[in-house]
Formats: sequence, structure tokens, C-alpha cells
Amino acid sequence: MKNETQHDRQIAAWLLICCLMVFSMVILGGVTRLTGSGLSMVQWDPIFGVIPPLSEAEWNDTFELYRQSPEFQKVNFTMDLHGFKQIYWFEYAHRVLGRMIGTVFLLPFLYFLFRGFVRRPLVPKLAALFVLGGLQGLLGWYMVKSGLVDNPHVSQYRLTAHLGLAVLIYAWMLHIAIGLWFGRAESGAIPLRLKRATGLLTGLLFITILSGGFVAGLKAGHAYNTFPLMDGHWVPQVMFMQEPVWRNFFENIATVQFDHRLLALLVFLSVSALWLVSLRQQLPPRIRIGLHLLLAAMILQVALGISTLLLHVPVPLAAIHQAGALLLFTAAVFLRQRMSQA
Repeated sequence: MKNETQHDRQIAAWLLICCLMVFSMVILGGVTRLTGSGLSMVQWDPIFGVIPPLSEAEWNDTFELYRQSPEFQKVNFTMDLHGFKQIYWFEYAHRVLGRMIGTVFLLPFLYFLFRGFVRRPLVPKLAALFVLGGLQGLLGWYMVKSGLVDNPHVSQYRLTAHLGLAVLIYAWMLHIAIGLWFGRAESGAIPLRLKRATGLLTGLLFITILSGGFVAGLKAGHAYNTFPLMDGHWVPQVMFMQEPVWRNFFENIATVQFDHRLLALLVFLSVSALWLVSLRQQLPPRIRIGLHLLLAAMILQVALGISTLLLHVPVPLAAIHQAGALLLFTAAVFLRQRMSQA
């Protein structure tokens, strides 16, 4: 029994390292988007793409490929080789980190499997996580391809799908790691309604993150840089100017930003209500601490979101805002996992 617990802790530590790498991958992906670097690598080579240009001649060849892309011809036509290198390194780092995550996941997984450390019910879950990671890489290239045809603009649908799958992989891996590290839940009854509310909140946070993907994809954060009003109105007048109506929720900058604000408000109210209700309950210490961290992360995230908007989306602050969203989601996943074990 002692050996099984030790093995569980080792696997949990490995998964938490992978979670940290996926967390970093999401943030680096955000920075890549914010700096306009995502379309700088116009070819996808899963094997040899890890080697960057090493000579001036190779850099010139790579730059020439970029010069043939729609982004250079329609947006960055004044860019020189020095400017190209700056955007290239962000996208390169993003792709290399993705390959590193795959390696750091696969090799220890095979080791733990060979040594018999992995409990049998866990094997298909870990295998599925690896497959999802591979699909995430394909989805990333599918996203990039949308900006390499005629319009140098990555599809907000593909970008949001890419972000959403990354967050799902992160959440599932984190959920498994927490369970392995802490084992069975602490003693103490948790009301069913509190469990359900935490589950619904986790889902709401995921939807809010997805809405942020559409905001990012449409660069909607650069419009309506006032708060709480939008262009002097609580509800922008151009919210439903597109036909059919459903397109406004995904393609209308005003509607997409309004939806993200509304979802953020719902998160604020939901977290506050959950925290206040929990004060009247007798809860295990880790659950109590988790609820306090959830409230603190929510307050920080709201402040970051408003500041990012009012300051016209500076890259460092926007990246921190994206990190804040994942931290808030992490707290919710932790609470959901511990409550599900109680």
C-alpha cells in the first residue's frame, strides 16, 4: 500500500510538471498572438522543424517564404529581416515547447507503464491525454493555415477551438494529478448543492475562457476601451447588425466583447455567492483554503481584465490576464476534484 501511494505521488508530480508546461504553452500562445507572430512560420515540419535557421543564408530563405505569404504582402510589407526574426522566435518557441511537452509526457509515461507504477484504470486515461496532445498539434497547424490563404487573419473559430482543447487537456491532467497526490478526500460532509454549484461554476469559467478566445481572435479588446459602458451605452447599439443573428455572437466585435463582459460579471457573482454560502458550512480545511483562493483569483482576474481593456491591451498585461484566467480555472478544478471525492 505504501509503495502504491509513493508511485501515485511520483506520477502526480510528473503530471503536475506537464500541467505547468501546458500552462506556459497557453500563455506563450497568447503572447505569440498578441505580438502578431503566429503566421511567421509558413511551413509545418513536425520532425525537422525543431531546427531553426542557423546561417544568414537560411534566414534569408525562410524570410523569402514568409514574403510570399498574405500577411507580408498585405500587412507587413515594410518588414525587414531583423523584424521578421523578432516575430519568428515567438512562434518557433511556441512550436518547440509543444514538442517538448509531448516528449516530457510520453517518455515518463512509458517508464511508469513498464515499471508497473500506473494503476490499470489510469492507463487509458493517460493514453487518451497523449492522443489529445497530438490532435492539439494538428489543430494548431489547422488554425495557422486559415491565415495563410488569402486573408492574413487566423479564424477565430479555429483559434478558440485550439485554446479550448488546450484548457481541456490541462484540466483533465490536473484533475488526475490532484487525485493521485492527495488521495481520498478529507473527512467532512460537503453539501450536494455546493458540489453542483462548483461543477456549474467550472463549466461557466470554461465558457468564459472560450469567449475570451473569440475576443482575441477578432481583436475585440482594441475596441470599446471604456468600462462599464460601451460607446456610451450599457448595450452597444450595433450588437445585432449582422445576418443571420447567430453570426453576431461569433463575428461581431461589439457582441463578442459584450458577451465576454457579461460572462465575466456572471463569474464574479457566482464566485462571490459560492464563497458567501460556504462560510456557513463546515468544510474540510483544503476545501476552505481552495474557496478563499478562488475568491482571490477572481478579484485579481476582474481587475486585470478591466485594466487590460482600459489600457488598450498592452502585451504584458494581456498575457497576465490570460494567465489569471487559467489560475482561476485551476482553483475551480481543484475544488471540483476534491469535492467529487468527498
